[in-house]
Amino acid sequence: MNVIVKALLLLSLPTAAFGAVAPPRGNIDEVNPYIGTGSGKIGYGGTMPFVTPPFGMTDWTPQTRQNRLSVVSYKYEDTNIQGFMGTHQPAIWMGDYGYITLMPQVGPLATTPETRQMAFKHSEEVTRPDYYSVWMTAKDGARIHAEMTATERCAYLRFSFPNGKAGRVLAEMSRPGVPGMVNINAARHEITGYNPHRIDRNLGPFVLPNFKGYFVVQFRHAWKNAATYGMDNYGARVARGGFAEFAPGEPVDVRIGTSFISVEQARENLRREIPVWDFNAVRNKLCSTWNKKLDRVQLDGASEDQRKIVYTALYHALLYPRLFSEYGHYYSAFDDKVHAGESYNAYSIWDTFRAEHSMLTLMAPERVPGMITALLQDYKEGGWMPKWPNPSYTNIMIATHADSMVAEAIAKGFTGFDRKTAWDAVYKDAMTPPDGDTTRRWLDREQHTPYEGRGGLTYYKQLGFIPTDKTDEAASRTLEDSYDDWCVAQVAKALGKEKDYEFFLKRSLNDRNLYNPALGLMNGKTSDGRWAPFSGDRDSHESRALSGWTEGGAWVYTWSPFHDIAGVLQLMGGEAQYNAKLDQHFSGGHNVHSNEPSHHYGYLYDYSGEPWKTQAKVREIANAEYANLPSGIDGDDDCGQMSSWYLFTAMGFYPVNPASAEYMIGAPMFGRFAMKLANGNTFAVVAKNAAPANIYIQSATLNGRPLNDPIVRYKDIMSGGTLQFVMGPQPSKWASAWRAKAIAVK
Repeated sequence: MNVIVKALLLLSLPTAAFGAVAPPRGNIDEVNPYIGTGSGKIGYGGTMPFVTPPFGMTDWTPQTRQNRLSVVSYKYEDTNIQGFMGTHQPAIWMGDYGYITLMPQVGPLATTPETRQMAFKHSEEVTRPDYYSVWMTAKDGARIHAEMTATERCAYLRFSFPNGKAGRVLAEMSRPGVPGMVNINAARHEITGYNPHRIDRNLGPFVLPNFKGYFVVQFRHAWKNAATYGMDNYGARVARGGFAEFAPGEPVDVRIGTSFISVEQARENLRREIPVWDFNAVRNKLCSTWNKKLDRVQLDGASEDQRKIVYTALYHALLYPRLFSEYGHYYSAFDDKVHAGESYNAYSIWDTFRAEHSMLTLMAPERVPGMITALLQDYKEGGWMPKWPNPSYTNIMIATHADSMVAEAIAKGFTGFDRKTAWDAVYKDAMTPPDGDTTRRWLDREQHTPYEGRGGLTYYKQLGFIPTDKTDEAASRTLEDSYDDWCVAQVAKALGKEKDYEFFLKRSLNDRNLYNPALGLMNGKTSDGRWAPFSGDRDSHESRALSGWTEGGAWVYTWSPFHDIAGVLQLMGGEAQYNAKLDQHFSGGHNVHSNEPSHHYGYLYDYSGEPWKTQAKVREIANAEYANLPSGIDGDDDCGQMSSWYLFTAMGFYPVNPASAEYMIGAPMFGRFAMKLANGNTFAVVAKNAAPANIYIQSATLNGRPLNDPIVRYKDIMSGGTLQFVMGPQPSKWASAWRAKAIAVK
């Protein structure tokens, strides 16, 4: 039996076998947190096996390597554990901040990751959203058992040491060169301190001298000795960590409170979330919390592997954005102050505006007003809605797709956030160039820049496009800014601002300025109006950026104006040319599902009279790019975006234009996919004759009425009911008569 099979079997073992009472069963048992943690057959998702509630402020994971930019804390292929980490790193390409690591040990004190690490095997590891446990083996053969569960801001760890051996628990609160602070309090059985490290601190405009991740580490029993270590020449009260040593005997129980406000708040978070020393109670509550979410999705006709993929994808989608407030107050990484209110952070907006946030409007609508409010608070406190807060401005990626999130929330009828402030924020995005706009190229991850906003907006307003000789990634910026203009237009329309609506709707057609009929593709332009050199998808990153592209090329970006697909079709000369070019896109290997700009491409045949090609293509992508394996996500999950694509595709539809409140229909994967909605309704997608070979829709009904368009709307879903398809092995003409209407402006 191979290691992966053993590990998956262990997931189903009753946890009493590992020293804890088994929690209530539910769809949490279907989650495989290994998916995305390893490299191999399909790809590397950059995920970690987090023990945390949905949207938890601090995520807890075994640490098999020291994380940094482009490296996360856990990799499936690793064979040693260096600690158990409370992390805020949201994705592999982003850094961590305010983190803490605990590690049990016996024998001589070892403080560095390399000297303290212990070997482990996946066959002796249990990883679930509510619980993690592992047996570790020291170099001298000593065996230590670790268990972990968590709450929104806190964790409960239990360490069992070998009989007759004294145990030690190390609390690492910072790293060499980082002036962390550690205090020992024997009367409270506490180690407290803070970590001021922000790995992304060089990317944004703010220094944030008050930023710190605060910790309270409490031990259930008194220790026989405790001390700090790693003074780093910063002074007597400054250290990298502390440790506590215990006499041989019972397991050592530890609970950790985290905060971005103060040590006192971390202690208050512990008092509220883990008031008593009861590991099983904490775990059972976390298990119930996950089941309440995961049990809202019910599947019929899915294989065991497909069930694992679906529920793990839902687990991943419900991790972000993460809660950033603490019982009525939050630290703002935008003005470096503490405020009253609710807050969220870790928005990977360039990735997640496409499908992840649309998924949250279905599966976590109670969170949406607070998430939009958080973006508006960032605007008020820092001057702009963020592009990729981690936790402050990082200026990573292009455009201002928070505009899309605001427009989507309004289009779907969400309230609970200030619409006037929302308008002010999106209007500023669309009309105010960033500082130094014409003197900077706005390079990818350029350090120490002002807030980037829509880099090149000055030229966009003057020329109708952003020139490649003035601004990096200019063609991609032009196309994505055009979509954001459409979103701003929708906000204006909803607020009765008709002139603004007409202005931004017209400007949203700037995407058409980059269509090069000689190529049949979008093409960057220079400031004198000439076509920039053509760059293919396989050219170097630097070449693509100079030719105007972001993480792709002309093939990846030609269909990127979600709002103007009908206009792209017209530019290409009609349906035949559009379909031929789209066929060439796929046959030529230009569709790179591991990165987000390609995510909607499989659904584009819906717009051109050949929806059966969409049905075949999205099923092909789902089968090729996802698996119940550690390497089962082809590319960085990007805070749930890759996972959300699979969830939508499994249901049978996808938000090509998320702010439209419409979903384009693909091909449902299972006999029944039902969602129990937060409003009490149930929406079910039923596929008659569902089978791996029956990928084509023959007919469809919505609540018993014929559905002849390849669209289902958000309001239809939230009203509940049944979307039923009849499937077959051969293409049909279902929905082939539908066409999107091209945008008309005055």
